[in-house]
Amino acid sequence: MTENDNICVGAFSGSYGVNGEVRLKSFCADPQAIANYSPLTSEDGKRSFAITLTRSIKGALVVKVEGITNKEDADTLKGIRLFTDRSQLPALPDDEFYHADLIGLTVLDTGGTKLGTVHAVQNHGASDLLEITVEGSSATILLPFTSEVVPTVDLSAGRIIADPPEGTL
Repeated sequence: MTENDNICVGAFSGSYGVNGEVRLKSFCADPQAIANYSPLTSEDGKRSFAITLTRSIKGALVVKVEGITNKEDADTLKGIRLFTDRSQLPALPDDEFYHADLIGLTVLDTGGTKLGTVHAVQNHGASDLLEITVEGSSATILLPFTSEVVPTVDLSAGRIIADPPEGTL
């Protein structure tokens, strides 16, 4: 399995109650769809987690994890990011992308000048933001991932064409 075949779909965020249930933050468009990809693996693929949804709570899901029966064991899972193989995920429409596919792409402005490389994709509630490491610097900038600011994403060429708002750079 290559790195791009392993897609992060969620993360454990701590115990929930005393009976071994675990809070889970789902990164799926439909948060409950994460259960469709069980068992999930750790980033290194060495651990596997069979999960069963028990309920939704504000900002998270509550799950039972096979083999976890108490609060102490559930607490040990906090912070573990959960992955599934890309082949398990649904195909996306042409104008949607998995975050993992965007990371590492070269970002050019509309004139062809290299602005930098996508370092991460963040979402703080409103919409996705591309965190771009600026060419020739360790500084980063955030660009809204909208069709106005990012009119072209060409995965096969490994590039994004961006039209950053004035004053961004």
